[in-house]
Parts: sequence; structure tokens; C-alpha cells
Amino acid sequence: MLEAIKQALGITGDYQDALIQFYINEVNEYLKAAGVPESLIGTSITYGAVARGVADLWNYGAGEGKLSSYFYERVIQLSTEEEAS
Repeated sequence: MLEAIKQALGITGDYQDALIQFYINEVNEYLKAAGVPESLIGTSITYGAVARGVADLWNYGAGEGKLSSYFYERVIQLSTEEEAS
């Protein structure tokens, strides 16, 4: 998932990998707590929401780690998805 999120955000190299992975984990935990089926978390179905969440939280440490309205709306949509087979 790390490489897919980096590609979505236009990030190259590996300098920020640990930080990006930290935010990926945080967003995945948010998805889980919000009721997104665990079978979907970590799949390509959630990559867009995770990328948006990572971008929202990252903000280069500016202290404005606020999640966007798009992120919230997408999580609500994902929480109503059926379990993956």
C-alpha cells in the first residue's frame, strides 16, 4: 500500500517512507473504527481514501492535521460497502 499511496501523492524516493507508513496505519485504523469492513481495508478500494487521509494529516507538521470533508464523505461511503469475498 505504501507505494500506491506515494504514487497517488506524487512522492518519490524513500526518505519519508516511515512517516507516510505511520499516517497510512493511522488512516486505516480510522477506517476500521468508522465501520469500514476489515476485508476492504488495505485493498485498492480504499487507496483513494487513504491517500486523501494521509495528505490531510501530513501537512508537513504544520499542526493543522485536519481531515477534509471529502475524506469524511468517502469513509461514510466505504462503511456501507459489502465485505470483500
